[in-house]
Amino acid sequence: EVTGVDLSDLAIKKAKVLAKENGSSAQFICCNIYDLDKHLDEKFDIVFTSYGTISWLPDLTKWAAIISKYLKPNGQFVFAEFHPAVWMFDDDFEKVVYHYNNVAAIIEEEEGTYADKNAAIKQKCICWNHGIGEVINSLIANDLRLDDLQEYDYSPYPFVQHTEKIAEKKYQIINFGNKMPLVYSIKATKMI
Repeated sequence: EVTGVDLSDLAIKKAKVLAKENGSSAQFICCNIYDLDKHLDEKFDIVFTSYGTISWLPDLTKWAAIISKYLKPNGQFVFAEFHPAVWMFDDDFEKVVYHYNNVAAIIEEEEGTYADKNAAIKQKCICWNHGIGEVINSLIANDLRLDDLQEYDYSPYPFVQHTEKIAEKKYQIINFGNKMPLVYSIKATKMI
């Protein structure tokens, strides 16, 4: 039994189509993650959060409390995310322009979207950079025990400009090669 949650109604619509095509019984909820308790009253063996999630969230303590709430005792939290060091740089990776830690919202005017850089859209984007310490401490503060932390010098897809493919499903930033972490993962267990 799988439940997916996303803020994007288009992502939820696509997930439902894919589930139906594959005969899956997965259910999907479209909501702000901070409002999940208004839509869901279950506990799970595993909670998984994937790439690009926390940059949209200003408060990781609330995020970690939601993870803890929906995990069964001894349940596993699995997390894969882009490394906060990446988000310190300008789009061309020539200079550091943002803080590593969450000191304030990052507000930018953008053309395109994160899913389609060539989309004919101009918009204001608001996001936050969360250092790994902030992530881990928010989990610990919400009764999750850190079991594993890994950092990787590649990404599974070209998520930023100026990347090069070094192997199947492995991309690095051209100027940095293997000198900079691009992704990290965490495994944690809900304490009883």
